Amino acid sequence: MPNILIVGASRGLGAELAKQYASDNTVFATSRSDKSLEPNKNIEYIPNIDVAQEDAGQKLASHLGKKTIDTVIITAGYFATESFDSPSWENQVKMYTTSSIGPVFIVHYLFKAGLLAKGSKIILVSSESGSITLRHESEGGGNYGHHASKSALNMVGKLLSLDLKEKGIAVGIVHPGFMRTEMTKGVGFDKFWDDGGAVTPDEAAESLIKFIETFDMKKTGEYWAPRGPRDIGTAEAVLGKDLGTPLQLPW
Repeated sequence: MPNILIVGASRGLGAELAKQYASDNTVFATSRSDKSLEPNKNIEYIPNIDVAQEDAGQKLASHLGKKTIDTVIITAGYFATESFDSPSWENQVKMYTTSSIGPVFIVHYLFKAGLLAKGSKIILVSSESGSITLRHESEGGGNYGHHASKSALNMVGKLLSLDLKEKGIAVGIVHPGFMRTEMTKGVGFDKFWDDGGAVTPDEAAESLIKFIETFDMKKTGEYWAPRGPRDIGTAEAVLGKDLGTPLQLPW
């Protein structure tokens, strides 16, 4: 069976990806804590992998040993709200470190350990909030660390795709959809769930898995919304009507 690595699989999208992939794949799923997760015969949980820590990539590669990973999905994230009147240095550092610095080192150590090979896929879970083009005056400013750390992740994905192209390893950047998760609820975004077309993590996981199935070197380095524009509030105002699904997003 193919080997799938989900980085950040203790809840939300990551947990659903692990569960759905486990039906016909061997899944390695990381958690930041050492708490026991729901057992599954096709899922091997790897505890104490904190993407925001410098040694996370080394620890992960060491644990995996000599296994070749067919698909890596890095979905670990952190979201804290900010306004112009109350930005947070600490929260911004944590968002940048988790979203855009940590993934570089995860991919680096996996590749150097020989765990990625020609035909492997790397999917970086970003957000439409990282698109500069899609920012619109109707939404206003604020949330600097969230938006900018996702923009930085988009750049990381593009650069990794250039570094790994000759190796035959495809790198994709995705907006999986606006989700009904504890993360979005925790920052008060549950008030936008209904009007914003938010979906459950299992729905987002299903569409992302379907997208990854056909993702290959032809799309490496690109930025996509597998579910299309339905939950991107500024899509029509910025990009126009009759947009396709999946939708390639502008940087």
